Amino acid sequence: MPGTDPAETMRVVAGELPDFPHLPELPDRGPGADLTGRTAGLLVGIAAEVTPRGWRLAERPGRDLVRARSMLSSDLDVMEEVLQGFRGPLKIQLCGPWTLAATLELPRTMNAALADPGAVADLAASLAEGAAAHAADVAKRVPGADLVVQFDEPALPAVTAGTVPTASGLSRLPPVPADMAAEVLATVLAATAPRYTVVHCCAAAVPFGIIKGAGADCVAFDLSRLRRADEERVAVAAEAGLGLLAGAPGAAAEPEGARQIAERVSGLCRRLGLPPAAAGPQVVITPACGLAGAAPDRAREALTRCRQAAAMLPEMIEETGT
Repeated sequence: MPGTDPAETMRVVAGELPDFPHLPELPDRGPGADLTGRTAGLLVGIAAEVTPRGWRLAERPGRDLVRARSMLSSDLDVMEEVLQGFRGPLKIQLCGPWTLAATLELPRTMNAALADPGAVADLAASLAEGAAAHAADVAKRVPGADLVVQFDEPALPAVTAGTVPTASGLSRLPPVPADMAAEVLATVLAATAPRYTVVHCCAAAVPFGIIKGAGADCVAFDLSRLRRADEERVAVAAEAGLGLLAGAPGAAAEPEGARQIAERVSGLCRRLGLPPAAAGPQVVITPACGLAGAAPDRAREALTRCRQAAAMLPEMIEETGT
């Protein structure tokens, strides 16, 4: 979400999405509020620091991690206050292990941690422990919540395709085999059990097979980037029982209206062959990623449109006979 005021943003989220709120991220506040830095603050036994190039692994925790942890603690206090008495699904989100490995640099080579298999394994184990502790903390703060833990993996397609650049930019790191990618992701997902898990990838060519193989409960993707060729993979994931979090365009210069969004999602359900009884509970309409770059009123409108579209979806699915 845009802005720098966690209390105001949490109130907006709770007001616009009363049935499925989430803990907002506010990267406009600077390092430590970004995806990598926020998650780095939760790592156990691994430190990180900010450099002019971004985040890198460090020997010991410093002021950058103190700032990241302080902001997250404040956000959790606000969430606890705003959602007092709340019952229902509540989503939190963290950086996934592969995107974390692709965006954290090694101390000396300046290559991504992805270049060192040992560093990747250590990061995954540390993230698993930190994510489990974070989820337990949120569950204590909002005891009526059915917690949903989302891991953001925008870099996963690049990791498996071998397109993550080296420090010089003149070469690319070797591709990670699909089975290894699924295994590492599964380690982190399993740590948050028995809570629902989501893997979100807003890139093109979402690796649905890897996400399904890792044991995720749901997959989140950007509808506008979903190619018709990918729909068969989505159908396989849906047939396997994965929940589908469909990211609807909403922060562009000319955003789609709620009915257009509902029609787009209904059309996808029809092409996937989801029966009406399954499509409603299995599909969730969410904003597409990128709201942090929108004006605050645009971001709020995007949340409103998603809620309105979701209310229209069941009837629309019944009308089309999906």
